[in-house]
Amino acid sequence: MNTYKTETQHANKTIRQQGNTWNSIDPENIARMRLQNRFRTGLDIASFTAKIMREDMDRYDKDPVNYTQSLGCWHGFIGQQKMISIKKHFGSTRSRYLYLSGWMVAAMRSEFGPLPDQSMHEKTSVPSLIEELYTFLKQADARELQHLYVELDAATGYGDQLKIKATQNKIDNFETHVVPIIADIDAGFGNEEATYLLAKKMIEAGACCIQIENQVSDAKQCGHQDGKVTVPHEDFLAKINAVRYAFMELGVEDGVIVARTDSLGAGLTQKIPVSQYPGDLAEQYNAYIDGEKVTSISELNSGDMALKIGEKLIKPTRLANGLVRFKPDTGEDRVVLDCITSLQNGADLLWIETEKPHIGQIADMVNRIREVVPNAKLVYNNSPSFNWTLNFRQQVFDAWQIDGKDLSDYNREQLMSQQYDDTDLAAEADEKIRCFQKDAAQQAGIFHHLITLPTYHTAALSTDNLTKDYFGEQGMLGYVSEVQRKEIRQGLACVKHQDMSGSNMGDEHKEYFSGSQALKASGESNTMNQFS
Repeated sequence: MNTYKTETQHANKTIRQQGNTWNSIDPENIARMRLQNRFRTGLDIASFTAKIMREDMDRYDKDPVNYTQSLGCWHGFIGQQKMISIKKHFGSTRSRYLYLSGWMVAAMRSEFGPLPDQSMHEKTSVPSLIEELYTFLKQADARELQHLYVELDAATGYGDQLKIKATQNKIDNFETHVVPIIADIDAGFGNEEATYLLAKKMIEAGACCIQIENQVSDAKQCGHQDGKVTVPHEDFLAKINAVRYAFMELGVEDGVIVARTDSLGAGLTQKIPVSQYPGDLAEQYNAYIDGEKVTSISELNSGDMALKIGEKLIKPTRLANGLVRFKPDTGEDRVVLDCITSLQNGADLLWIETEKPHIGQIADMVNRIREVVPNAKLVYNNSPSFNWTLNFRQQVFDAWQIDGKDLSDYNREQLMSQQYDDTDLAAEADEKIRCFQKDAAQQAGIFHHLITLPTYHTAALSTDNLTKDYFGEQGMLGYVSEVQRKEIRQGLACVKHQDMSGSNMGDEHKEYFSGSQALKASGESNTMNQFS
C-alpha cells in the first residue's frame, strides 16, 4: 500500500504534467481520496481477504489457539458496526471475519418477504448483500481516515511537527475494516452450472470464501430442521469444482471453499448413484441405503426397485414421495466419508452441521477424518438453534452422574428453569459455554467459530425492550436511558449518526471542489456538536 507521502507526490506529478489547467486540484486531497478508496473492485477485496484467510489457516495449523471468529449479519450497517466495535475494543480486526448467512438472507432480504431457509429467495440477493457489506466497510475506512485527516490538518495548523509525523504514521499504518466474509451459497441454487454462475457473482462482489452444502438444491432445508436430503458425492464434488473454476477464472487463486455436510441429520437421498467399479464413491454411498433383503423377483411389487449392495440384493426403503432412506445410526460414518472425500477433491475447510454443541461428538468425527487428512479443520456453527443453557447444563448433569455426585436437587429435563440459575451446576455449565470456542479449537479441530443469526436475535431483543419502556411508563426516558445515554457512555460511533452516514466526509469533499464557497453542514448549528 502506498504511503500518504508517495500518493501525494504521485498526484502532484500528474497535476504538474497538465500545465496550469489543473492548478485548482490539490495533490494532497487526491492522496486522501485514494487512500480512502483503497479497494477499487470486489475482486480487489476477494484477493486481499483470501490471503488473510490463508495466513490465518496456516497460523491455526501451527497452533490451534489461533482460531478465528465471526458473527452473521443481514445488513451492511450491522457488519460495519461489528468491525468498528472490534477495532474500538481490541485494536485490530485480526482473526475476526463476517459471516453471510443464507438463513438471514431468506428471512430478512427477500422480496417475497420472510422465508424459511429453503433456497426460495432470489439468488441475486446473496451477492448484493456481499457488495452492500463491503460498501459499508469501505465507508468505515473512509470515515476513520477522514478523522485522521482532520487531526493532521490541526497539527499542521499548529506547526506541530511531532504530531504531524505521528498522524501520518497512523494514516500509513491504517488497518482496514475490510475483512473476509464467509458467504453461504446454500446448495448452489441449481445444478453445477448455476452454482458456477452464482459463485462468480459472489466473488466479483468481494467473497473470498464460499460455503456450500451437500443437500439437494431444490429440496434444501435448514440444517437444524428435519427432512434433509443429501446428494451423492459425485454431484457435490461437481459443485465444489464449479466454485473453484469461478475463483480461478476471476484470478482469486487463494479462494477458500468450505464443504458443508448435513449428513449427520439427513436420513434421505433423492438419487441412487451408478457405481462404475468396485469400491468407488457411488458404491460407498449406496452401502448406507436402508432396505429389505430380497431373494426373489416375486418379492417385489409394481414400482419397487432392487439394488445390489455387495453380494446382497435389497429393496430400498422409499417414502411415498420416492425419496430413499438411509440406514439408521449411519450419520457419523456418512459425515466422515463426506469430509474426507471433499478435502481430497478441492475443498479447503469443512463444516459439520450438528444437532447440539458437544465437543466430544465433534472431536470423534474430526479425529477419524484426520486419520486420512491430518490437517483437516472445521468452520463450526455456534447456532442460536441450540438451547445452549439447557444443552450444557445437561452435559454437566450427565458428567456429574457418571462421577457419582448427588443430583437429588436437580431435574435433568427442567434444567432450563430459572430456579437453577444460581446453582453450582449452572455455574459450571456457563464456564463450559465461555470456554467452548477455545476448547473446541484445540480439541475438535475447529478453525473458525461463527454465530449464524446473532443480530436477528439482538435486534428482536433490543426492540422488545425499547418498545416496552417507550410505550410504557418510561416514555422518552426509555430511549434516553437505555439507548442514547449508553451510546455516549460506551463511546459508540453511531451516536453521531450524521458523521456515521458520511456528512462530514461530504463537507470535506465540498471544500475540495468549491473551496471557501462550500456550503457545509457541520457548522455551529449542527446538533451533532452536542456529542463532542
